[in-house]
Amino acid sequence: MKIALTIAGSDSGAGAGIQADLKTFAACGVYGINVITALTAQNTQGVFGIFPVKPEFISRQLEVLLKDMGCQAAKTGMLFNRQVIEAVAHDIRKHKIEPLVVDPVMVAKGGHSLLQPEAEAAIVSCLFPLAFLVTPNLDEAKRIAKMKAIAGIDQMKEAAFKISVLGPRQVLIKGGHLPGSATDLLFDGKKFTVLEAPRSHTSNNHGTGCTYSAAITAFLARGEKIDSAVAKAKRYVTGGIQHSLSIGHGHGPLDHFWEMEKK
Repeated sequence: MKIALTIAGSDSGAGAGIQADLKTFAACGVYGINVITALTAQNTQGVFGIFPVKPEFISRQLEVLLKDMGCQAAKTGMLFNRQVIEAVAHDIRKHKIEPLVVDPVMVAKGGHSLLQPEAEAAIVSCLFPLAFLVTPNLDEAKRIAKMKAIAGIDQMKEAAFKISVLGPRQVLIKGGHLPGSATDLLFDGKKFTVLEAPRSHTSNNHGTGCTYSAAITAFLARGEKIDSAVAKAKRYVTGGIQHSLSIGHGHGPLDHFWEMEKK
């Protein structure tokens, strides 16, 4: 069985973070393993505390997993601070982990910062050159590309090009916050591919970004090419949102096992 690795923070509400990643890996047909970078006190209403894991223990987790089990693809999620980012980048180079999907997680659904200010530059300088794919949402893409606004496809293309110059082989900008259909843009350094899906009008969308990048990672681990991996991941996430769960009093999670339940 193929193995996919997530290096990310723990969401105690299990809608995002490693919990969402592991559920996604299972639903997409791979065995999931994880390295925890931070613990969060979190529910559907927000993040109420963050406890970062020491870089030395992050490296230890990664070392024992790869020595015994290995992986066919990996992703990063919440990394929180510069020290963690630098340690993760060092270990990715050391263990030659690829393909690597970098989800530059910056802000939680409720608006709580999941990345210290000085760490934004570290993600770009340390991890983007190692990335097979980066998956920023519109707000993250705007910050990384240093643009004032991204209001449509043309500006998404501009942002994707600017981000590609920073080192990743491919860029996927998630346009879920744009009006109209849920439109994403994939740039492989030469051509742009637009992916569209019907918009689901629900507030139960916690963990959408984590789930999307995890699904792409799972399909890459299974040997899919990037175009196919992204298209299949988008279909999976769209279904998860359409079957999302009304849990808690805030933004509920996706249903990661909607395809199994349909059967």
